[in-house]
Amino acid sequence: MAYYFQEPSHTFNEYLLVPGYSSSECIPAAVSLETPLVRYRKGETSALTMKIPMVSAIMQSVSGQELAVALAREGGVSFIYGSQTVEDEAAMVAAVKGYKAGFVRSNSNISPDKTLADILALKAQTGHSTVAVTDDGTAEGRLVGIVTGRDYRVSRMSPDAKVSTFMTPLEQLVTAPLGTTLKEANDIIWDHKLNSLPIVDKDGKLCYFVFRKDYDQHKQNPLELLDSEKRYVVGAGINTRDYATRVPALLEAGADVLCIDSSEGFSEWQKLTIAWIREHYGESVKVGAGNVVDAEGFRFLADCGADFIKVGIGGGSICITRETKGIGRGQATALIEVCRARDEYFAETGIYVPVCSDGGIVHDHHITLALAMGADFVMLGRYFARFDESPTSKVNVGGTLMKEYWGEGSNRARNWQRYDLGGAGKLSFEEGVDSFVPYAGKLSDNVQRTLAKVRSTMCNCGALSIPELQQKARLTLVSSVSIVEGGAHDVTLRASSAEV
Repeated sequence: MAYYFQEPSHTFNEYLLVPGYSSSECIPAAVSLETPLVRYRKGETSALTMKIPMVSAIMQSVSGQELAVALAREGGVSFIYGSQTVEDEAAMVAAVKGYKAGFVRSNSNISPDKTLADILALKAQTGHSTVAVTDDGTAEGRLVGIVTGRDYRVSRMSPDAKVSTFMTPLEQLVTAPLGTTLKEANDIIWDHKLNSLPIVDKDGKLCYFVFRKDYDQHKQNPLELLDSEKRYVVGAGINTRDYATRVPALLEAGADVLCIDSSEGFSEWQKLTIAWIREHYGESVKVGAGNVVDAEGFRFLADCGADFIKVGIGGGSICITRETKGIGRGQATALIEVCRARDEYFAETGIYVPVCSDGGIVHDHHITLALAMGADFVMLGRYFARFDESPTSKVNVGGTLMKEYWGEGSNRARNWQRYDLGGAGKLSFEEGVDSFVPYAGKLSDNVQRTLAKVRSTMCNCGALSIPELQQKARLTLVSSVSIVEGGAHDVTLRASSAEV
């Protein structure tokens, strides 16, 4: 006879936090949201610690290189999606790692015989307004000039105008030789009131750019997550099929942490993947695994050596795994059980394996609930898909600006590796949908507003850190009637506004 869980599985929306005593020290500005990303032993610290408890989902419609930079700037980590070629994923990782090294390799390059139309097309493709003009149009060519938005006026120039006729030529540029330190480069930028400084070698070939905006952004983003070389931290998704090829390429590109992207992680396929990584790289390579929904699944992956474990099956807004296959569990119930198992595992072994809550986050306060229930951080897809920095297009739907958002199990993504059970290499049926989400603007504005709510709620619970919240939190199940009571009711609203 099948085993039956006695308790129904619950969602985040069925719980509320009960306030605790707040001292005068409990103010949002004093709250720390630092949290470990990968496993560590008792008495030690995690090799990777995030400044905020947020990572982006391993999805085509969410985690591209632009979002990875924006999220790292806020203190979180993005996992570049793995449902693309090894070469393309590695190139995205390399682009993120090169973005904040201070010395940035140019990815907007053109030859002097090209036209204004080519400049505009390149700008539309890369989003960058500074274009290096090199003799051969490559990033390593001999620098002959630069084109910025100040060098042309679209309304007054022919699209056929040659770049050589309106670029700022080399003799009018301030450059610096290869070997210039970042401090020296920034001093030159300030002394000459520049927006960018080309770094060239003895043969005049372009090596790097140093941008004023990078210095300014560093000062404006004190929580940005950087590695030892002051490059942005970035993660990358892998699967259980081509890891022997994908993992080395991603590590060569500079990936700081990997994560096995799978809808269900309690399998030998994940065990084999982690074992291969440990055999070839030991403990130096950090790799998360999942997804699981119970203590048994957690224990299995922890024993396999996973550096963090994701919890959640079927709770994502675009996921229909529960509908199509009838497997899964309410996110709150799954998270509570797995985090209890995590604490037991830590007590037994002295090894702390961080837990990531993946899915089921509908409102901002669900993040605080997930943290209170034991999660070390949350993985978000729909949340990040709404922002400027996600890799999808903005679309006008019925007069409302939306962004495209599709699941990895949808026919559009066709990420069969994520749902691989060892059979043929194809997607037999869909486990995700193709949809739209309301456009919400810049990532930084939204993340800061969301985390302001998290910090405020933590203060209501008398907690100044995530571990303290988990220790002090008191949660109560709520009835369907009290959920209605918790919103605006028995009034006529002047204007309607829904939290997304």
